[in-house]
Amino acid sequence: MYMHDDGYPGMGQDAYGEWRMLLAAQRGIVDRRQALNLGFTVSQIEHRLKSGRWRRVHEGVYATFSGPLPRDAQLWAAVRRAGDGAMLSHQSAAEVQGLIDKPVSASVHVTVAARRRPVQRRPVRGIVIHRSDQSRPQFPGGSWKVPRTRIDDTVLDLVTAAVTFERGYSWIARAVAEDLVTVATLRAALEGRSRTRWRVWLTEALDDSRDGVNSPLERRYVRDVERAHGLPRAERQARRTLGGRTHYKDNWYAEYRVAVEIDGPAYHQGDRAAADRDRDNFNLAADAVQTFRFGPVGVTERACDSAALVAATLRRNGWTGIPHPCHRPDCAVAVAIAKIKAP
Repeated sequence: MYMHDDGYPGMGQDAYGEWRMLLAAQRGIVDRRQALNLGFTVSQIEHRLKSGRWRRVHEGVYATFSGPLPRDAQLWAAVRRAGDGAMLSHQSAAEVQGLIDKPVSASVHVTVAARRRPVQRRPVRGIVIHRSDQSRPQFPGGSWKVPRTRIDDTVLDLVTAAVTFERGYSWIARAVAEDLVTVATLRAALEGRSRTRWRVWLTEALDDSRDGVNSPLERRYVRDVERAHGLPRAERQARRTLGGRTHYKDNWYAEYRVAVEIDGPAYHQGDRAAADRDRDNFNLAADAVQTFRFGPVGVTERACDSAALVAATLRRNGWTGIPHPCHRPDCAVAVAIAKIKAP
């Protein structure tokens, strides 16, 4: 709860109502121009700061209450400091949109229009300013919630800011898997941007995400194991029910009764790993399903070995195609092909 400042003596009823709504909407944060527009004088503002009724959060931005500054008030203070048209973006937009559980750092990311003059000559502590004309604002609940980039722009901003494309893809996979955005919406946002890092890769990645590729490692399997070696296309996130239990296969070659699961570096450990092994063994015994489990090494450094194993099993189960070696000079699939073609 925020203790509302009661305004100033002689404040009219209309101005008082607007003042109360402003503080409620902005979580007790107000900037100097807003206060002046509602009738506060410079001396009244300075008196409140000196007396401790208000405190300065950033230059020209004040908290009208005492005590710790909650996170939502920090976000509003950053947006008001950045000025008109500013909106939360990147990790900070992801924070309020539910894409991440908590901020990676205390800094607040804000985007302003690239055509605007700089909002300050020196960096402001605790605020990261991005300048762009490609992100569009979202005002959920009108002016009652802090403005932020639209969720599709948030995802694309995070992708293009990532150190590697694989890390960037994890934002796409997470947002789509959690039903925060659709692939169609992301594609439309991408088409509306004149400048985008990794545009070609992003276009392909959106196709993968639409098909159920839910992590960077799963995408490495699709790209570097399956496609790179000419394996048949698997069904992604295939729903199967066996023994009264429903589960999903990362990659399911239904015609050949072969499944490929991709395990992250820390995901399958202890009891979970044992449960997965038990399920795989049950599927093999009850449904004649051969399941491969590949970790990070299996879809990166040993991608060719993994492809050779899957290809051999697919052919044994009826696949008549022939895999092909990838661009790596020592591709293990080349050896497998020689054995296939040997008289």
